[in-house]
Amino acid sequence: MHEALVVVDLQTDFCPGGALAVPGGDAIVPLVNRLLGDAAVRVLTADWHPPGHRSFAAAHAGKRPFDRGFVGGVEQVLWPEHCVQGTDGAAFHPRLRADLADMILRKGFRPGLDSYSAFFENDRITPTGLKGYLTSRGVDAVALVGLALDVCVAASALDAARLGFRTRVVLPGCRAIDRDGSLAKALAAMRGAGVRLDDGPAT
Repeated sequence: MHEALVVVDLQTDFCPGGALAVPGGDAIVPLVNRLLGDAAVRVLTADWHPPGHRSFAAAHAGKRPFDRGFVGGVEQVLWPEHCVQGTDGAAFHPRLRADLADMILRKGFRPGLDSYSAFFENDRITPTGLKGYLTSRGVDAVALVGLALDVCVAASALDAARLGFRTRVVLPGCRAIDRDGSLAKALAAMRGAGVRLDDGPAT
């Protein structure tokens, strides 16, 4: 088995003090760094939104963060402004060993379309190119860590499994937003898709 480690959106804006902070998001950095040091193929993903991206609540009249709306014809949560291209918030966490990455994949850069998954935009049609890269490296299995477990990590894991990769999520290397039962729903969806939820190693 040739496994790739995919580190999802471990960026400043998703860590405490950031614009869309995931509780305890920075606590996973030491474990993620250890996993990066051991992985054969290492991919980092990053939200990379242009100013005024349609996934931001501020781009929709009368909407507030965490309301729902349509972005590129897809109904989704509307977010606070976050991970805007070139800002400090879009940078990887300063203690993340980003220098170990074989590939950095930026997503959500199309102004009118969001991207949760590392593999597809939210229209479920437009690929990011990650599948082709992993296939070219001989990868047949994917391990995922990062932020947020119930949004971008789960979406990436579900797509990885759907594309035929043996897929596991290292739960201690993730943190969740968990609004309105979103974590329980994401865990159930991943289990149902055959994703292995790995409880170790600990942080």
